[in-house]
Amino acid sequence: MTAVSTDAVSRAAARITGALREHRPVAPVRDLLGDDVAAAYAVQRELTRQRASHGAVVVGRKIGLTSPAVQRQLGVDQPDFGVLFDDMDVTARAEVPSDRLLQPKAEAEIAFVLKHDVTDFDAASVRAAVDYAVAAIEIVDSRIAHWDITITDTVADNASSGLFVLGDRRLTLDEFEPREVTMRLYADDQLASEGTGAACLGDPLAALAWLARTAAGFGDPLRAGQVVLSGALGPMVPAPPGCRIRAEISSLGEVGATFSRKVRS
Repeated sequence: MTAVSTDAVSRAAARITGALREHRPVAPVRDLLGDDVAAAYAVQRELTRQRASHGAVVVGRKIGLTSPAVQRQLGVDQPDFGVLFDDMDVTARAEVPSDRLLQPKAEAEIAFVLKHDVTDFDAASVRAAVDYAVAAIEIVDSRIAHWDITITDTVADNASSGLFVLGDRRLTLDEFEPREVTMRLYADDQLASEGTGAACLGDPLAALAWLARTAAGFGDPLRAGQVVLSGALGPMVPAPPGCRIRAEISSLGEVGATFSRKVRS
């Protein structure tokens, strides 16, 4: 339940839609939403509805702000989630399309693929819902100018989502423990970020359980076949046009992404 007016929600959605249409960051929306997180998710749902009406297909969710390092980077103190659409998956592309991005940053994560709907939220049920996991690079982006965000700004802006790339080594949870992994992320072959599975809410599976409960609470539970980006394992790094990002996640192997030099004029 939100105390913010439907008009304020509509105006916030229109502001972010304008950023997408004009390919230009806009002012934060917290002047309209205050600190009302429920209102911010209402904005996110409206933007999701708009994208779906134009043919975009929801293929999963992303969990954001799970790492203390990222929370410190952005000045927020709680996790959030957003929606993954089919056109956000750029795994099969030779290059990440920089012209689709405004202020991109990259972070390394574990991605879970679900084998059935998640309707129970205890640890055993959530674990049993996972088909397999892969290494992933999430390319986060913000439609809010200068990444000047609070929790309501990022939630409304689909949790600052952008694009994502999935690795090709699939492991079941019988083959590795997500909380035990180590991560190193390189930008143009220079070590730029490192962390562990425990940096993601103590355990990426705990992040998945948080998402399952929270999404169900909003009436949109996790479904079989969906991809879940479980949250950063270390600090995010800038991803400008032309850069090469490569992440190594123990057990899951490497995943990489080269960003195109082409940008929208």
